[in-house]
Amino acid sequence: MQGTRSHAIFFTVGPWLALSLLASGSVMFPASGAEAKACPVSVYEQLRKPAGPEAGPVEISCDVTLDPKDVIARPLAFSGAKASGVNLDCRGATLGTPDMSISHRRPTVIIRSLQGSDGMWSVPQGITVKNCTIIGNMRLAGLGLNGQSEQVRLSSLNRDHTARAQAAAPTVIVLDKLDFVARGTLPLYLGPGVTKVTVSGSRFRGETTATALYLDAESAENRIIGNRFAVETTRREQIAIDGSARNVISGNVFEGAVNGGIFLYRNAGEGGTIRHQPPQHNRIEGNSFRYDAMIRPRPAIWLNQRNGRTTHRFSAPDLPFGSSLDPRDLARFNVVRDNRISGGWKGLIRNTDPSNEVTDND
Repeated sequence: MQGTRSHAIFFTVGPWLALSLLASGSVMFPASGAEAKACPVSVYEQLRKPAGPEAGPVEISCDVTLDPKDVIARPLAFSGAKASGVNLDCRGATLGTPDMSISHRRPTVIIRSLQGSDGMWSVPQGITVKNCTIIGNMRLAGLGLNGQSEQVRLSSLNRDHTARAQAAAPTVIVLDKLDFVARGTLPLYLGPGVTKVTVSGSRFRGETTATALYLDAESAENRIIGNRFAVETTRREQIAIDGSARNVISGNVFEGAVNGGIFLYRNAGEGGTIRHQPPQHNRIEGNSFRYDAMIRPRPAIWLNQRNGRTTHRFSAPDLPFGSSLDPRDLARFNVVRDNRISGGWKGLIRNTDPSNEVTDND
């Protein structure tokens, strides 16, 4: 096999054999697919035909260019290496409808890795999605749909979980000029291990009970550049950096983030999953936070927001690593610089660790 990767995660053979195979490091990943070609007419017909609110996703493994007037009333899925290199240009078209059934298990758009019966993970990479209005939510998933998925939990019981999660997750994804309209669910979620995603020139609006953007544990090297965040949340911050490292969050505008702007923390065992990677070496620079001066908001930027204060800590003496060993957030070596806050108060940037560089914020 050409261009293989040297990590695998879990199979359908049961957890103990899966763990032993993990330890051996002997299972390989397939290489990414070839550059995508334009979709045939049949794919466009499938996308555009009327569908009920529970219709299954249309699998995309070829380049798609939509008409600006299109409204796609069913989910889209980019699954496995066969979707690598695909470009979706909506040209202003809309993905999802207000009455379409959505949830974290049934997102409007999903980019996901697939695990074969032989245990190998087929990983999508080099995908671009641009110029779309997305009503509902978009998720990128590798080992599982969230940090509590069984595959993620089992992998977390090993010291090299971070590398394994990243090897199995989507990578090098470009999300450009998107308009996310939240309908109660989290509009954009980067799952465990997702790396090298660029979110640029996009807008986040609507309402959610969660955050606008979530970077989950073991994800890394993502770029959140030049976006506008204006989602109305019930109690959460706009961006959660949960055990995610080496990200750049720059040039974004946060409007009325009264429940918080950007929080860095690490879950300490929710769902029995050990979080390994602390939120370190992130750069938060040149962002603008705009508040109504009459409302006292939560912090715009909060380093070490939880620091072990949790009701779901998981600790195992025989697993002395990650959050099992130390439940603190360990948000260190981050740079918070040249951010501007208007209408707020001087305590809106919080830092409790001297290793973080917090300078020239106004």
